[in-house]
Amino acid sequence: MLTTDYSEFTLRDVRLQSGQILPEIKLAYRLYGELNGRRDNLVVLPTYFTGRHDSNAPYFGAGRALDPARHCILVPCLIGNGESSSPSTHKGPRGGAAFPHVSVHDNVRLQHALIKAVCPVERIALVIGWSMGGMQTYEWVTQFPDLVEAALPFCATARCSPHNFVFLEGVKAALRADQAWQDGQYSAPPRNGLRAFGRAYAGWAYSGAFFDDGLYRDLGFPDLEALLSDWEEGHLSWDANDLLHKIRTWQLADVSANDTYKGDFAAALGAVTARMIIMPSSSDMYFSARQS
Repeated sequence: MLTTDYSEFTLRDVRLQSGQILPEIKLAYRLYGELNGRRDNLVVLPTYFTGRHDSNAPYFGAGRALDPARHCILVPCLIGNGESSSPSTHKGPRGGAAFPHVSVHDNVRLQHALIKAVCPVERIALVIGWSMGGMQTYEWVTQFPDLVEAALPFCATARCSPHNFVFLEGVKAALRADQAWQDGQYSAPPRNGLRAFGRAYAGWAYSGAFFDDGLYRDLGFPDLEALLSDWEEGHLSWDANDLLHKIRTWQLADVSANDTYKGDFAAALGAVTARMIIMPSSSDMYFSARQS
């Protein structure tokens, strides 16, 4: 469910990596805590694939490593998440399926502009993120190495792997197979496609051992069908074009795919000066330790 307890930062005449220009882009965000007198306590925590602005709240709290009483925590929302500018919210001929591709690189450039306007600092204490939030973290440390003091991408990669790309093609196909999809010009949500998307995705979200050992019961699901039904229902709250837009952002993620590094992946990683902890998952299906 969408809530409105967040702020919006509006940018005009934004030129995207694709060369397209959007007259207006709105970047949704929320700040937790305040900058201290030295302005050295800013933490940037971008949202993930199906994350809203409040989805990152479990990662911090009173008395924890990230604490709004000690840190100023900025949660910028990924373009396409339904709160920032998205296919579902953008008005005019570039809305819906015609909404232009916005890359991870574009997202981080917008976040950089947001910080300059809302909470300007000389150094960011920490950039941290999970999944697509972690992909944005990698983009931050390669594009702005002199700005980021430390970074912690967890369960994420600096570019989308071929295996990851193929998995995402599968869930896209499941959604688009719904006759109601209508090439993105649907008049009503393609509910069967959204359910298929969620059910197909569930098989990739956990490891084989998770299913074989029955660990889904630890999450409160009595059987596999209960878990799969939950994934189906969870995706009914999402706009189909928003999901597909973010998947394209994910599939084309690559810290070297920009004018700074011109495809030189080693050079992009070699430019990092931030202190980093990289936390892959030993059992993740697509953000594995090997791929990190």
